[in-house]
Amino acid sequence: MKRSEQLSTLKNTKKWDVIVIGGGASGLGTALDAASRGYKTILVEAVDFAKGTSSRSTKLVHGGVRYLEQGDLHLVREALKERGLMAQNAGHLVKNQSFVIPNYNWWGGSFYTIGLKFYDLLAGSLSLGSSKYISKKKTIEMLPNVEEDGLRSGVIYHDGQFDDSRLAINLAQTAVEKGACLLNYTKVVALLKDDKNQITGVRVSDQETGDKYDLKGSAIINATGVFTNAIMKLNDTVYKKYIVPSQGIHLVFDKSFLPGDHALMIPKTSDGRVLFAVPWHNRIVVGTTDTLIKKQSLEPIALESEIEFVLKTAQRFLAKKPSRGDVLSVFAGLRPLAAPKEEGKSTKEVSRSHKIIVSETGLITITGGKWTTYRKIAEDIINKAISTGKLIKKQCVTQHLAIHGNKVTTTLDRENHLYIYGSDIAKIIELQLNNPELNEKLHPDHEFTMAEVVLAIRYEMARTVDDILARRVRLLFLDARAAIQSSEKVAKLIAKELGHDDTWIKKEVLNFKEISKGFLLSEFQ
Repeated sequence: MKRSEQLSTLKNTKKWDVIVIGGGASGLGTALDAASRGYKTILVEAVDFAKGTSSRSTKLVHGGVRYLEQGDLHLVREALKERGLMAQNAGHLVKNQSFVIPNYNWWGGSFYTIGLKFYDLLAGSLSLGSSKYISKKKTIEMLPNVEEDGLRSGVIYHDGQFDDSRLAINLAQTAVEKGACLLNYTKVVALLKDDKNQITGVRVSDQETGDKYDLKGSAIINATGVFTNAIMKLNDTVYKKYIVPSQGIHLVFDKSFLPGDHALMIPKTSDGRVLFAVPWHNRIVVGTTDTLIKKQSLEPIALESEIEFVLKTAQRFLAKKPSRGDVLSVFAGLRPLAAPKEEGKSTKEVSRSHKIIVSETGLITITGGKWTTYRKIAEDIINKAISTGKLIKKQCVTQHLAIHGNKVTTTLDRENHLYIYGSDIAKIIELQLNNPELNEKLHPDHEFTMAEVVLAIRYEMARTVDDILARRVRLLFLDARAAIQSSEKVAKLIAKELGHDDTWIKKEVLNFKEISKGFLLSEFQ
């Protein structure tokens, strides 16, 4: 997957069946669905694939225990089915994760055991394992750092865990393998319409060269997530708010705060939300919040109130209390929730179900949704394009379509940090054998090597330090200070591979350091 080749395809294609705007989970899934059905497909992304929401999730592939409690059985059933399919189709990235709910009252054990048995039942043959009641002793054994004071029992259940932006890159690669054209750093600057105000295509600008191209297409899909309203401003004559962004933040800690392989789940925090502490790349990700945000941003910043809420809640349930000084990285993500009909509805009450809107101009827009259901969202979008007469009918084939890199990954495999590359591990090993200098680590405290950087540049369309350290090897999310310290080394390697000069290197390092500030607590910037 090389950007130069994709750009050449763009220039040499007169008309597309499907044009997808947005390179997050929904957009990439839609491009793959369309291309695998045989439609001539192009996807354009203004920055990098999964730059926004789709790289900033809680790293869970789940039905949503909270949605079960809210009575949204349709969403839970759909998500549990998709969870099972993701585990089959991207086995290198999706793992079976056991979660333990510690109970501090007499009724909690029975209440959550019954509820989670129903959760298992909804999953059917795609269940990842049975939930069960466990004793206080067993709870402490599974969660060695759990707060023991007042602990009565626990409940264990199973859900999925994954690496979100790595899956996004693999979806992009799979779509290209199926014949799609995908371009990052290609921004839609205008919607093209005929004299009847029907959308006929998009005008895009190559963010690297400034060159502009007019793309003509039959079905135009707006999958821009939290930036949906910006595209709709280009489309509508009367402005209307289609999505409301809700912010969720996560704090990343050393593994010592949750030793072992089990995740911690608190089903009801002091404000009624859910809190997770999940093992991820040998670190612990703790979150999340649900805060209504007025303006969307490519680099959302965690609010001080959110940081304090997550810290205090984690301290309440962990015996070894995490402090601000223990935070390795903090990241914020915006959820593109479908705007509620009633004003003032809280974000906790807004459904995570996706919604497809067909405008009078013919533009097809997706709002809402979540990573777990990306494949079903994509199927629904292309089916909508067919039902509205934009495309000739062809059947969806993604239900059992293997994603690039797919392989069965064992617990032993996961002891090597390269497991996330699946069948591409051989490429990294080959790079290291042919170029021994690529065995060098990006940072002495982390396992990532220069070979992974070269792979990202040559085969995964990485163009910047941020692309690599945030979304290809995830160092910025795992240890922000280490990422900053590695930035110059990475910039020099990108410059060597792509032909940039020293001025570009200096500018790129400064830009990355500015981005990184949002991943550090204010006193550590």
